[in-house]
Amino acid sequence: MNNMDEKIFLKQLSEAHGPSGKEKWVHPLIEKAFQDCCNIKKDNVNNLYLTKEGTGKGKIMIMAHCDEVFLMVSEIIDKGYLKVKGTGIDPKTLVSQKVLIHGYKKIEGIIGIKPPHLMNSDEREKAITIDEILVDTGYSKEELEKIVRVGDYITIKREMVELLNNNVACKCADDRAGIVAMKCCLDEIKNINHELDVCFVASCQEETGIRGARVATANVMPDIGIAIDTTFDSGLLGDQGRENKIGQGPVICIGPNIHPKVRKKIMSIAKEYNIPFQLEVEPGHTGTDAWNIQTVKEGVPTLLISIPIKHMHTSVELINIDDIKNTGRLIAKFIEKLKDSELEELLCF
Repeated sequence: MNNMDEKIFLKQLSEAHGPSGKEKWVHPLIEKAFQDCCNIKKDNVNNLYLTKEGTGKGKIMIMAHCDEVFLMVSEIIDKGYLKVKGTGIDPKTLVSQKVLIHGYKKIEGIIGIKPPHLMNSDEREKAITIDEILVDTGYSKEELEKIVRVGDYITIKREMVELLNNNVACKCADDRAGIVAMKCCLDEIKNINHELDVCFVASCQEETGIRGARVATANVMPDIGIAIDTTFDSGLLGDQGRENKIGQGPVICIGPNIHPKVRKKIMSIAKEYNIPFQLEVEPGHTGTDAWNIQTVKEGVPTLLISIPIKHMHTSVELINIDDIKNTGRLIAKFIEKLKDSELEELLCF
């Protein structure tokens, strides 16, 4: 894919809706992108498997989660308002957002707040909580109860915005950008006689506790597992304890969740092909699918390759298209250079 193709695919994926547990809503877009080269399967929890066979033995799994953070209807109250519960979303980022309510039919709503003119001094100073968030639909309660039920999903409705320097801002770049990176990888290996079978997995329920990764890994049982996710940039409003910079390439993780020899191998390939990359240290839980890939059955040698973003878990996650492309290209070169005869030596500690 060229940059325009990647932007279009990310736009399609990010503007689609696939909250945890309803990932199947976004599956058709992913299947369409991968169907020419891959065998497609699903499992009982909404993981999507896209497999391209190799010429030898061995198996490598590339995983990016396709679920997004979301809200759920907890109560239908007077004057067409909905109370909500949420996961992964800071309530203060929800004010003034447009949302989509997935009821018997899809309807739009907005999340408003009392105007400052009408607030008392205590209301002006305190932070808003999820219990105070109300979704305004414009319906009466009686009309709304015919369309919406307690437990229905609500997702942010936001179009992707193109910015300078090949940056874009959109909802759920975490981790739809990882899906785009997998497609970039597939395009790179499409006409290559790689030895290992490559199983791309669009995993489910990462945002609710990395649940799909364990099931998918048990089903695939790869020799190597690579999780693609997003990570915090280190600029203003970012994690200034890191050195991740948007536009300077994928971020390779170092820590106990990561297999040291496999990590050194992919770093050497990045240097060989002049693919820019960055490093980050995670001494504990990486908070990604990599955490559960590693510990399935007898254990899986695992890598985590992350794409830096700004404003994580908001509707304006900012990401660089070149970083997505280089993530896919790096993993593709790793697959191309990997021989099944090398696996035993590479995978021992």
